[in-house]
Formats: sequence, structure tokens, C-alpha cells
Amino acid sequence: MTDMPKHSVSVAGIVINEKDQVLLIQRRDNGRWEAPGGVLELEETLEDGVKREVFEETGVSVDVERLSGTYKNLSRGIIALVFRCRPLSGTPHPTDESAHAGWFDLHDALSRMSEAYAVRVTDAFTETPPVRHHDGVTVTRSLPT
Repeated sequence: MTDMPKHSVSVAGIVINEKDQVLLIQRRDNGRWEAPGGVLELEETLEDGVKREVFEETGVSVDVERLSGTYKNLSRGIIALVFRCRPLSGTPHPTDESAHAGWFDLHDALSRMSEAYAVRVTDAFTETPPVRHHDGVTVTRSLPT
């Protein structure tokens, strides 16, 4: 029997404050700007994973409001479940995983990210959660179309 390919499941939080600003991090490992998120641990719920990842990468505690999109990185086999969140407490600051963390106006936030990550932010401002596929940079397919 051949080994089946494995997928990794990650979660991310699109945190939007009362001014409609978006919480972003600049990753230490590759310098890219993204919403905070990471690999879901085996024993945690989706909501707990989002809360943990956002706090670990920014110092901000959040309330998870709803699923805002589902994404698959076809080149790396990563499935990301992304949730719209609202901040509860804390001030964004750099951490072991993020060189920078802060609030950005929507246009500024989108201009910092590659298409595959910027679309996650714009999707959080819509009502229907999409399903999207990408190659790590560019969106290659979406549902609904």
C-alpha cells in the first residue's frame, strides 16, 4: 500500500477593530505580511486554535465571530480555515514569530500582502465564506464563482 499524501490544517484570524482596521503581522521567518495564524494543534478546537495563534503572534485576545473562508495551498498541501474575529484586549506587539504586529487601514493592509493572503482579508468583509485554491501566491480557483 502506498503512502497517501498528508495535508496540514491551519487556522487564521482576520481581526477587525471598531475602526475597520485589520490586524497584521510581518513574519520573522520570511518577512511576509499576513493575518496571524498557524497550524491547528491536534487536541484543540478550531476556535481555540484561532485564539491561541492570534495571541501568540500579536498579544491581542480575540472573540471568534464566524468562518470567513476556506483556502487550500495546492503547492504545499495546507488547508486554511480563516475566521473573522474582533479584538477583546491587548496591544499588538512583536513576538517570537512576528517581527511587526499592528493595525492597518484596509487599503494599506491589502497592499502589503500577496494575493493569496490579501483575498482572505477582503473575504472577511463579505457575507458568504468562499472556498479558494492558490499556489502560495496567486489564487487559482474559487467557489462560488
